[in-house]
Amino acid sequence: MTSVSMTVNGRSVSAEVEGRTLLVDLLRGQLNLTGTHVGCDTSQCGACVVHVNGEAVKSCTVFAAELDGAEVKTIEGMADGDQLHPIQAAFKEYHGLQCGFCTPGMIMSAAALLKDNPKPTELEVRDYLEGNICRCTGYHNIVKAIMAASGQDVPAVAAE
Repeated sequence: MTSVSMTVNGRSVSAEVEGRTLLVDLLRGQLNLTGTHVGCDTSQCGACVVHVNGEAVKSCTVFAAELDGAEVKTIEGMADGDQLHPIQAAFKEYHGLQCGFCTPGMIMSAAALLKDNPKPTELEVRDYLEGNICRCTGYHNIVKAIMAASGQDVPAVAAE
């Protein structure tokens, strides 16, 4: 077992982990932050996206022991109390979700995109989301929500 300490959603945490413990398993199993989902176990779906030191990371691809001293933000850390993050509010307003399973990863990916590219085009949004799979929607409302969160006009009909 290895001791690991990190800051998760602004709170200092410590845990004992096996060397093979994935970050997603630490978050869900030991820290009870279950908003980060495991969708595929192969890093294909993006349901497990979190931010590590400000960068979007698929938490099923990194060992928790490698993150000693890191700063981690999960979907639970996006809102400010009862005030939704603008991306969360846009997903709600534009119905950028259906079952909600992929939504945390989509929101975390969108936040990373808008941090790096505050005014992406619709095609840039679609390209960036290629690492996130939604099995319920055609992505149109997700794209609309991200465009709205960026402060841009929302496309009436999203491009195919």
